[in-house]
Amino acid sequence: MPLALYALTAGAFGIGVTEFVIMGLLIDVGQDLHVSIAAAGLLISGYALGVVVGAPVLTSITNRWPRKTTLLGLMAIFTAGNLACALAPTYELLMAARLLTALAHGTFFGVGSVVATGLVAPDKKASAIAVMFTGLTVANILGVPAGTWLGQQFGWRTTFWAVTVIGLVAFAVIAALVPKDKTAPEASDWRADLKAMARLPVVLGLAMTVLGYAGVFAVFTYIAPVLTEITGLSDASVSPILLVFGGGLVLGNLVGGKLADRNLTAAAVGTLTALTITLGLMTFALHDKIAAIVFVGLLGATAFATVAPLQVWVLQKAEGAGQSLASSLNIAAFNLGNAIGAWVGGITIDHGPGLAYTPVIAMIFPLIALGLTAIALRLDSSRAARTVTA
Repeated sequence: MPLALYALTAGAFGIGVTEFVIMGLLIDVGQDLHVSIAAAGLLISGYALGVVVGAPVLTSITNRWPRKTTLLGLMAIFTAGNLACALAPTYELLMAARLLTALAHGTFFGVGSVVATGLVAPDKKASAIAVMFTGLTVANILGVPAGTWLGQQFGWRTTFWAVTVIGLVAFAVIAALVPKDKTAPEASDWRADLKAMARLPVVLGLAMTVLGYAGVFAVFTYIAPVLTEITGLSDASVSPILLVFGGGLVLGNLVGGKLADRNLTAAAVGTLTALTITLGLMTFALHDKIAAIVFVGLLGATAFATVAPLQVWVLQKAEGAGQSLASSLNIAAFNLGNAIGAWVGGITIDHGPGLAYTPVIAMIFPLIALGLTAIALRLDSSRAARTVTA
């Protein structure tokens, strides 16, 4: 893998830390800015909203820019947003700063995915995307715990100062290592791009992503109370167990990329099936401490094993038209799935069968995604048959 790919990984690491580190600092932020924990929690929802809105808008604005220029501009937005977070004197300005930071998220991963696939041979495209997304997984394993500790020891603003520095470093390595575009990006009409995104194969691919990650976050959002209240583990054991989840993320991400390089269809179906089975069996595993820990790792592995296959799937269905937009929209789809999953998990706990049954309810989402995959494959077969007949 070329060094330029690891420059993209550095940017992904910084973005991953920014997105998730706030979860460990909600109490500190709430106390400092005199807002409730629930209000502080909206900083997470606000970021997700910024990703969903920013992905299509910024991708459309920058679609005629050289991709390296676009990546550098996005890292500048990211760095400025984190600097604004560190300096924000009020809750409202912190929310605005979080929204600003989030605007860069979807387009960075979308354009970065296109750049990553252009850096390697055709049979290594999924693995290249997986390497870039490794930055996101490492952020969860190392960056988020380190950022949380830093914020708790020296104040939450210190964490955002640190992430600002990460942004500057990522900007520098992207500037130094990512090559300039060999050819100028083809001029495209955003209306035509949106029309291409409305094609059924692309819509089905995006829906598969939303459903897959809705299943993941319907459980993972509430993993701490699940482990303590259902499994009977101590509060102190949750953080080490989340390291098991992070290890699963890294393993699943790399394996999913290699599988997708070999056979994209089999990888998409296989990883979604593995996620469905993991969620279904996790309901029973939660009542045994060892089994629960094993399944936390399996959840991480099967969750991120779907990332590269689903990202490449959407890129292929876009068929060259608006690929950057398609890739960015798929990142937005991951975040939309996160929000939907957390919402459904909350309903399951408050108005449904309860905390212990969140995994089996979550299983429904990737199961539906598999059904959409079958429909997409049937459409491909019908299209191929019509082509042969013609």
